[in-house]
Amino acid sequence: MSNTDLIIEERSRDIGDFLVGRLIPFRKKRMVGPFIFIDHMGPAQIGNGKYMDIDQHPHIGLSTLTYMLEGEIQHQDSIGSDQLIKPGSVNWMTAGKGVTHTERTPEQNRTGEVRTVHGYQIWVALPKELEEMEPQFHHIDAADLPHWKDGGASFKLVAGKGYGKQSPVPVHSELFMVEVICSEDYDLDISGQLEGEIGICIVEGDIQACDNHITEGNMLVSKIDNQCAIKMKAGTHLLLFGGQPFEEERFIFWNFVSSSKERLEKAKQDWRSKKFPQVPNDNTYVPLPGEPV
Repeated sequence: MSNTDLIIEERSRDIGDFLVGRLIPFRKKRMVGPFIFIDHMGPAQIGNGKYMDIDQHPHIGLSTLTYMLEGEIQHQDSIGSDQLIKPGSVNWMTAGKGVTHTERTPEQNRTGEVRTVHGYQIWVALPKELEEMEPQFHHIDAADLPHWKDGGASFKLVAGKGYGKQSPVPVHSELFMVEVICSEDYDLDISGQLEGEIGICIVEGDIQACDNHITEGNMLVSKIDNQCAIKMKAGTHLLLFGGQPFEEERFIFWNFVSSSKERLEKAKQDWRSKKFPQVPNDNTYVPLPGEPV
């Protein structure tokens, strides 16, 4: 997905063991482990002539993880992938040295019926030695992701390693993403279950952390690696994410991520010059920010 509003300047605050803000990057925390960008899509209503049509746009230096909670998206890319993304499944596209893709409402859903689209578009920076790897695409069905229950909480390991399990999503660094949904009040203590920096995205409901009440739409980042204890209220839905941070800083321009500012400049020029690979049978083009269509 194309990132048009990268720096989300919302109020952030420190509540003791956690930083609290609106998605990443936010002012006090630019990355959590290798995760560099999280965009909350919706919930939005589509139908009656209003549909999702994200035209052809480029990426370098990252993997995109698309995770839908409701609704469907059709993904097409310059590798030749053509995949319907359904709720609970994972689309994992690794851009490497360069890829282009589109995301659209599927043709079969372009009816008068109004539908809800709700999900997350997540960017994971690549290790420096893999930033120029060949592009790849993988789709993992929801049924193939590890899932389990503990008391009134249901868990799903979306990507990476955690809780003694491993997701089949072919990640390129030490990371994790876990979905947790509780049907009753639940004490979530993940000490020893997840390794590295820890972020908590409150999709729905609310939690108690360090005697603070945090509601949906916010994100917490633990200031203590490998440790985190919170109280989830009944009906709360969380995404836990993070992992081991990279030694090198990462830079972002638009949809490009790199450990080198010079590489970002080359990507800009390559997109202007239309040197990126193209999605088959698609001649759409999203210009660089600030440049004419």
